[in-house]
Parts: sequence; C-alpha cells; structure tokens
Amino acid sequence: MIPIRDDAPRYTTPYINYFLLALNCVVFLFTWLSGPREAPQIVNIYGMIPAQTTGFLHGIHGAPAITAFVPILTSMFLHASWMHLIFNMWALYIFGDNIEDYLGHFRYLLFYLICGLAAAALHILMNPNSTVPSVGASGAIAGVMGAYFILYPSARVLTLVPFFFIFFIHLPAWVVLGFWFLGQFLSGAATAIATSSQTQSGGIAFWAHVGGFVAGVAIIKLFPTRPRRYRYFYR
Repeated sequence: MIPIRDDAPRYTTPYINYFLLALNCVVFLFTWLSGPREAPQIVNIYGMIPAQTTGFLHGIHGAPAITAFVPILTSMFLHASWMHLIFNMWALYIFGDNIEDYLGHFRYLLFYLICGLAAAALHILMNPNSTVPSVGASGAIAGVMGAYFILYPSARVLTLVPFFFIFFIHLPAWVVLGFWFLGQFLSGAATAIATSSQTQSGGIAFWAHVGGFVAGVAIIKLFPTRPRRYRYFYR
C-alpha cells in the first residue's frame, strides 16, 4: 500500500519538516553529482557501518570513535538511489507535518533525530558484524510514522493499493501504518531466520524501520505538546 495524502489538519507551517526534506534532497544531489567514483566513497565514509561501531565498543584496536559514531548521524541524510529518496521524502511529507504541528519545531527535530538513533541502534544490534554501509532517512521517518500511528489513528489516508489492478481507497491511518510495520517486522524476522551469519550483500534495513517505529510509538507521549495552536488550517 502506498499512501498518497492524509486528511489530518495542521495549524502551523512545518518549517523543520520542509528543512529536512530540502536537506535530504540537497545531500543526495551533491552525492549524485560527485560522480560514479566519488559517490561510493562518500557512502563508505558517511554511511553507518555496524562493524565499525561494534568494533569500537569491543575495544578493537584501530576503530576510532569518529568512524564509529559520527556516521550514525550522517547516514540519516544519505540515500542510495532516486527511488530510495523519493519514497522516503514522500512519507516524510505526508506524516511529518502533523507531528511537527503537535510537538513544535525544535522538539520535532529532536524527536526525529532520536528516532533515527534508535533505528540505527537496533540495526547495529541485529547486524553487529556487517561491513555494508547503511544509509537513508527511513529509520527516523519510521519514528514519525509511529508517532502518527499513536496521535492520529483515525485520520483517513488516501492509499494506492496494487492488487491485480491499481485502485485508490481511503483507509484509517492505523491500518496503513500498522500494515506497513507488520510487513517490516516479518521481513526482518524472515531475514534473520534465513541466515545464521550476517549478510554482506546489502538490501533493505528492515530492523532499522522496526526500531524507528517502535521508538516513535514509545516516546511521542513523553514529549510535551506545542503550548499554543492557531485556529486556522494549512494544507
């Protein structure tokens, strides 16, 4: 199921969400325009490599702290392809504005980064020996989706459903997001069961999605809501 738009109103302009959308796009363009030789180097330097983090934590010689932890943050703003970027940014555009409206600008940015860190932590935990760089904003965005699942479960989401033929249907947010989370969890579990050693071939970081979503669900109510809301709508 592919969400197209939602009907949850917002009362303020989501400046931070726009900033995150723009930043991810600018970083991707910079990486893409750097050329076929430089782009993989950028990913290897600024992408998160679990083995580097676990190596530092285990005290392995030659694993500096800067390569162990800085890429956890920088990897949130890198993307592997145009489609990777488009799908992530579309989900952020649909769901992020309402979470920023609920939290306020600064708290939304803090929430977004915490969810991204939680996503990275679970990915490292499930793939401690992987030397494959992990990139993408999807872990942090999954946290935004988890928060939306809690705050706006009854919001209607216009959804594209490819089932023999393509059709559009309005579904409650809890159905769309719950179905997505279940798919990520089952895919992550299937991947873990299918191999007894850590895969080195890359692919989708399902556990990062699970970690981000669970973090969003768990902590959204711990954040104080915006103290004041204006009585007019933006869409």
